[in-house]
Amino acid sequence: MAEDLKSLEETFRHQNKSCFVLGASGETGRVLLQELLERNLFSKITLIGRRQLSFEDKAFGNLVQEVVDFEKLEDYAAAFKGHDVGYCCLGTTRAKAGADGFVRVDHDYVVKSAELAKAGGCSQFHLESSRGADKNSNFLYLKVKGQVEAEIEALGFDRFSIYRPGVLLVDRQESRPGEWVIRKFFGAVSAVCSTSMAIPVQVVAKAIVSNTVLQPELKTEILENKDIASLGKSKGK
Repeated sequence: MAEDLKSLEETFRHQNKSCFVLGASGETGRVLLQELLERNLFSKITLIGRRQLSFEDKAFGNLVQEVVDFEKLEDYAAAFKGHDVGYCCLGTTRAKAGADGFVRVDHDYVVKSAELAKAGGCSQFHLESSRGADKNSNFLYLKVKGQVEAEIEALGFDRFSIYRPGVLLVDRQESRPGEWVIRKFFGAVSAVCSTSMAIPVQVVAKAIVSNTVLQPELKTEILENKDIASLGKSKGK
């Protein structure tokens, strides 16, 4: 698998493709960006976000940054033009933004960004969703995630990859005490045995980048937590 992945990456690398990343300041987006830079698959990487990000490492020096107002995304359609691949790790929580704010970010911003990307010529879209996503769920979080998956699928990208990780294991300083305990518990469990409930954010990022160069059988694919974990263990370059 590793050797095949290296070959696929080399072929992909010579296709001179460009990509954009939404949510590069978040937990997964930040690690995903590092993985993209390390594996050097794209000739151009554009970050689309609400503010300019600062980086100390010189490896980030060639990034293009597009600052947009997510409340007026139509006015920033140009930022979504000319990309071959799109990565979306954009999201917030109900606790942080309230129910309405959560829906606005995780649904409205994400779906509108996907629409603009499709109109701008993007053929491949990768979405970080959530384990248990279901548009018919009684739980707001899972229902919204499921609705977003369905609405983006309806846009008709040449390829649409959905990632449904479990609890993301990260070292986050601003974690609330309850979150910290949950993350530590799943971290200890995953260190002993595989689990369908949790996954290190680094593994998610590796899986997303690796999957980019693979050829799926269907236009829309869903990678559950165990699928992500398996793919995240293989790394090319």
